[in-house]
Amino acid sequence: MRNSVVWTAAVIALVAGCSSGQPAAVTETSTTRAPVPTIKPEVLAEVPHDTSAWTQGLEFDGPTLYEGTGVAGASQLRELDPETGAVLRAVPAPNNYYGEGITVVGDRIWELTWQNNVAVEWDKATMTPLREVPVNGEGWGLCNDGDRLVRSDGSDRLIFHDPETFAETGSIAVTRDGNPVTSLNELECVDGQVWANVWTSDAIVRIDPATGEVNTVVDASELANAAGRDTQKVLNGIAHIDGDEFLITGKYWPKMFRVRIPSN
Repeated sequence: MRNSVVWTAAVIALVAGCSSGQPAAVTETSTTRAPVPTIKPEVLAEVPHDTSAWTQGLEFDGPTLYEGTGVAGASQLRELDPETGAVLRAVPAPNNYYGEGITVVGDRIWELTWQNNVAVEWDKATMTPLREVPVNGEGWGLCNDGDRLVRSDGSDRLIFHDPETFAETGSIAVTRDGNPVTSLNELECVDGQVWANVWTSDAIVRIDPATGEVNTVVDASELANAAGRDTQKVLNGIAHIDGDEFLITGKYWPKMFRVRIPSN
């Protein structure tokens, strides 16, 4: 998610998570309630992925697959072929912004920036920027929950925004069994639930945005291993296809995985 300045801290967090056998930042500590279930995705197919893509956002709009990539001066908004992974269209982020999460709202696409304190609204058809609006704090992940947008900023909070103006409308703290879940990253809104990558870990958590409670943890470590794990190839990118099927990838990953995440 971040640049090389923070890789040392990220590597320490990742190693700690792997050595314990549990996803980082979501370690079970409570004994007062039944543990949140942890499940593994079932791989249905593999699709090539551009290894130069520092993936920040991944989302289907019907059959069309969009990807936002990061790194200041190299960030792009892209349209991908979901069958081959080929880049069909790519445009640079304006003003050398460090691009972050993306989501489709009607005929527009909203894109976050990391520390530029703006969100960019794009015309979906032409992939041209229309306007920029101020954002309070960092931008990490973004998804469309119907009547509102949901943003992550790397903390333990989900922040809500108006889909037309991007005005902030509220927030909620995310917990697992009463414990804060930090480093929330790329987001995907599906049927009233929010799926979130947990930065530097192999975990994807499903969150009830009404309560902030994590109700499912997805262990995607086998996907990360198959992608060729290293300190920069971090799990990041969740695109809902239909039903219980998703497309999952990571930063600089050579593959996207079409998976089934079973209901529980």
